[in-house]
Amino acid sequence: MRSIVSVSLGSLLLATTPAVAQDAALAATPVVDDGTNWPSFRGPRASGVADGHETAVEWDLEEGTNIQWRVEVPGLALSSPVIWGDQLWVTTAIRSKGEQVLRVGRYGSIEPVQDDSPYSFELHCLDKNTGEAMWAHSSWEGVPKYSRHPKGSYAASSPATEGRRVVAFYGTEGLYCYDLKGNQLWKKDLGDLDSGFFKVPTARWGFASSPILHEDMVIVQCDVQGQSFVAALDAADGKDLWRTNREEVPTWCTPTVDVREGRVQVICSGWKHIGGYDLRTGKELWKLVGGGDVPVPTPVVSHNLIFVTNSHGGMAPIYAIDAMAEGILTIDPEETEAMVWSYRRRGNYMQTPLAYGEQIYFCNDAGVLTCFDVGSGEELYRQRLGTGRTGFTSSGVAAEGKLYFCSEEGDVYVVAPGREFELLAENSLGEECLSTPALSEGVLYYRGREHVVAIQ
Repeated sequence: MRSIVSVSLGSLLLATTPAVAQDAALAATPVVDDGTNWPSFRGPRASGVADGHETAVEWDLEEGTNIQWRVEVPGLALSSPVIWGDQLWVTTAIRSKGEQVLRVGRYGSIEPVQDDSPYSFELHCLDKNTGEAMWAHSSWEGVPKYSRHPKGSYAASSPATEGRRVVAFYGTEGLYCYDLKGNQLWKKDLGDLDSGFFKVPTARWGFASSPILHEDMVIVQCDVQGQSFVAALDAADGKDLWRTNREEVPTWCTPTVDVREGRVQVICSGWKHIGGYDLRTGKELWKLVGGGDVPVPTPVVSHNLIFVTNSHGGMAPIYAIDAMAEGILTIDPEETEAMVWSYRRRGNYMQTPLAYGEQIYFCNDAGVLTCFDVGSGEELYRQRLGTGRTGFTSSGVAAEGKLYFCSEEGDVYVVAPGREFELLAENSLGEECLSTPALSEGVLYYRGREHVVAIQ
């Protein structure tokens, strides 16, 4: 047992000025998926997996059992932490006065939060080993142009890093790039990114797609009211490398980069346009139309298959697509060879699925966990986590033979992987949690309503 380190970050803010990148500071750092770095939402290649280091089954916040540190972070954010080396980054949105509304639970209101207060959108860097504040930077200050959902935040997009730079994205309020010491390298205005319910345009819910840093490129997916697009920017200066328009209504999906022999592609989920794009040119490689009309989960790649899911409106599908797919696809495997298997009514609304071993797991809003065989799509079990009275938004992660699923109330269910359901433990974070955790060297980093906690 170790004592909890409690640190407040509210007073730390470095008003750094833009700096010119130096070659030494931005020396190339190879990506090694050894369980150390968690460079973007859902970690390496959006897998949600970090093996190689033992992780906790049980912990106790009050007693400090298996708690390495716990720090308070000001403001409200539903973005996930990202990690490189010994540095951990989180974004946050700090209201100038008063508390921010966060309404958890299972409900269907489409009304946005009415709020004309000024905000500071900030990126904070912590020492991942101690929780101590290293630096913080206010990227933008003012009254946000568009409102957010009561189960959302103005800092919903997770940052991303490749070990040389870190980028933070706030939708209409811009994309910002820093070096690892907190110096701003560049910023980019991507225009009005108005995210809301396509049937009721005034029901604005806030931008949430996270950027991806891959080699020398920043990848962004911007499905909005107006002209949607996916784009690649030069990581050195933010200049456009390519931009491909998408005929798409607002989505909240983060893209995934898949690297394999013969193809490197950017995979985007959607409703009118699920598809793959050539990483270097932005050329469309394949396309699938249909499914849930308010898609959120990130595509996942495992066993040479791309898994796409969503659940809103007329369908709640799961698609298992050949990673080398080409052309126009349909949901029916008998019509499209690249559609290896599919379901019409088993998909997730908010949560990205978790592929681990020979199984893939889908935990839905009600906490119902469904396990499928990755290759065949055979349903192996369907089991509820918790009482069914709480919602689930955080996406599951896995490490060293354990799966972690967190409810919006902050209850974390630890499940054994495999063809049969086995609950190993249930633990509490002590506060609401809608963010997906990060993993590094056997430590789980959860971002709750008010704190980041490191569970060793």
